[in-house]
Amino acid sequence: MILYVISVGLSVTMGLMGFINLAHGVFAMAGGYVFATALGRFGVPFPLALVLAFVSVALASVVLERLLYSRLYGAGELAQVLFTIGLIFVAAAVARMIYGTLAPPVFLPEYMKGEVDIAGRGFPTYRVFLIVFSAALIAALWFGVERTRWGAMVRAAVDNRGMAQSVGIDTRQLFTLTFALGSGLAGLGGALGADIIPVQWSYPFEHLVYFLIVVAVGGLGSLRGPFVAALLIGIADTACKYWIPELGAFLIYAATIAILLWRPQGLFGARA
Repeated sequence: MILYVISVGLSVTMGLMGFINLAHGVFAMAGGYVFATALGRFGVPFPLALVLAFVSVALASVVLERLLYSRLYGAGELAQVLFTIGLIFVAAAVARMIYGTLAPPVFLPEYMKGEVDIAGRGFPTYRVFLIVFSAALIAALWFGVERTRWGAMVRAAVDNRGMAQSVGIDTRQLFTLTFALGSGLAGLGGALGADIIPVQWSYPFEHLVYFLIVVAVGGLGSLRGPFVAALLIGIADTACKYWIPELGAFLIYAATIAILLWRPQGLFGARA
C-alpha cells in the first residue's frame, strides 16, 4: 500500500506530462524527513505531522515545477533523465549534510503501538492503520480522478493534450496542480512508511527501481494499474526473499521483464 501511494503520483504525472521524473523518490524522502522531524524534534501530533508532510512537499514541488521542471517539458528524454538524476544527487547531498548518514527515529504515538486482534490473530496496530488509511486514500483519489471535473480534465489531457488545450483547458495550471498532488502523495507515502522503510540520504537511489517497476508494470496514467502492480510486487518481493533468500529480488526483475515483453504498455496501460 505504501508503494502504491508513493508510485501512483509518478504514474499520473508521467502519463500526463510525458516527463521522465526519476527524482520522484526525493519527494518521498522529504516527506519522511518532515514527518520524523515534526514528531521527534517538535512534538507535533501524529495526524498533524502527516498533514505537514503532504502540504510541505506539495508546496515545495510547485516551486521546483515552476523554476526547473517546466523549463524541460519540451526537452528530450536524455535531458530529462540527466536533470532528474542530478536532482537526486543534490537532494541526497543536502539530506546527508542536514541529517547525517543515519535514519531519524520515528516516535509513533502510544495508540499506534501494540497489536490488534483480528480473527484470533494479532496484527501490528500501525500496519493495520497503514492498510486502512491507504485504502481510504486510494478510494478518495479514485473518486477525484473518475468523478470530478478536475479528474475529467486530467483524463482528457492524458488522452489528448492538444485537444484538451483546444477546448479551453489550461494544461499548464493542470500540470502544476497534478504535479503538486503526485509529489504530495509521494511525501505522504514516505511519511507513512518511515517506520517500515527507514528514511535516509540514499532513499531515492535505493527505492527508485521499485517505483519505476510499479509504474511500468501498471501502466502510465492509470490508477488501478499501479495498485495491482504494487500489490503484486510488494507481496511477491517479500515472499521471494523469505522463501528463496538466495535469489533475493531476482524473481521480481525476471517477472517484470516477462510482463513488459508481453505488454510493453503495462498491465492497464493503453496499447500503442
